[in-house]
Amino acid sequence: MSGPRIGILALQGDVREHARALSAAGARPVEVRRLAELAAVDGLVLPGGESTTIGRLLRVFELLEPLRAAVVAGLPVFGSCAGMILLARDVVDGRPDQPLIGGLDMVVRRNAFGRQVDSFEVDLDVVGVEGPPVHAVFIRAPWVDKAGDAVEVLARVAEAPVAVRQGPLLATAFHPELTGDSRMHRLFVDIVRSSGSGR
Repeated sequence: MSGPRIGILALQGDVREHARALSAAGARPVEVRRLAELAAVDGLVLPGGESTTIGRLLRVFELLEPLRAAVVAGLPVFGSCAGMILLARDVVDGRPDQPLIGGLDMVVRRNAFGRQVDSFEVDLDVVGVEGPPVHAVFIRAPWVDKAGDAVEVLARVAEAPVAVRQGPLLATAFHPELTGDSRMHRLFVDIVRSSGSGR
């Protein structure tokens, strides 16, 4: 098979849905739970789920520090919802001991749009995604409170940034894996290829 080998952190969250979207976008998806599996991928997806739980599991599986090192070394990473929180340098309304991977120069607000009952869907224009607006599903979603100069805002809901990119790091507050539209994943596959990490 051709295409970059893109891992999906498979500790919690929408692993199968991301795998389908990555396959549709021309990548070879693999599940990542161990250090050896992380070392073998060209890029990584951090799926939605519960950010504090995923952070705790990263410590249990001894992946937190290797992931931080991989991000510093330039591994392309795409975080959706909880994954966006994990990639932030700081989080508002998170737990004081919440582990973060970091890499994106931004502060996110956890559950910014409200609880599960406040979930909603909206069509968004996303910079770098051609065609019609992206149908975005928000479930207990964060937003970006503050972003550094190096962070490019790709989409907003009202004034709140909900999709961002900084170099090989991409993050969305919404769940692109739930809609059957693989264009956000295709954007990430292009980032992986342009970074030199994938074929």
